[in-house]
Amino acid sequence: MKEPQSSEEFIEQQKRMLTDNPECANSQYNLGVVLMEQGRLDEAIPFFQEAIANSGRMFEGWVNLGYIYFKKGDLEKVVEANMRAVEIEPRYARGYANLGFAYLQMAETEKAVEALEKAIELNPDIAQAWSNLANAYLQKGDVDKAVETGEKLVKMAPSFALAQNNLAAAYFNRGEYAKAVAHVDKAIELGFEVHPEFLEKLKPYRSQE
Repeated sequence: MKEPQSSEEFIEQQKRMLTDNPECANSQYNLGVVLMEQGRLDEAIPFFQEAIANSGRMFEGWVNLGYIYFKKGDLEKVVEANMRAVEIEPRYARGYANLGFAYLQMAETEKAVEALEKAIELNPDIAQAWSNLANAYLQKGDVDKAVETGEKLVKMAPSFALAQNNLAAAYFNRGEYAKAVAHVDKAIELGFEVHPEFLEKLKPYRSQE
């Protein structure tokens, strides 16, 4: 039985292929992926950039660059990379989900809502996009939409602990404290570490249960 190829052997194989064909976008992309998976982010970047330059439709390369820029804390580049990805592949839902998350972190709430709604329109099964959309509505001050979105998410993914926590926050902001307590307890039951300050805020309403 053939031994599975190690990462380093794979890297050397792809580099040899590039020696024979320096503009092979697939080999450049493959090298970028394996280096990224090893946490060698700065080494991965030029391989993704070369893959993109040598292939007109390498939207995956842009998505991976977006991930690297997120890990490096450069949200503007995350936005730029995912914008390029969805320009190439306009029906790529995760590209819009990534854009929405980045905009949310940048407090560009309207853009976050628009991108996340588009992601969900294209693929309603991305739970994280629903979660971020609920947070975006909360950030925007639209508590009713935050509750509505959070309820849809927990029906779709009841064991998603973060969703239970976020729905608790939405209900708390709407003054529905019993529901906030119920959902925060569900989040704890599912293993989520609820912020101690939020738990303190809920304490007075537990006596009313």
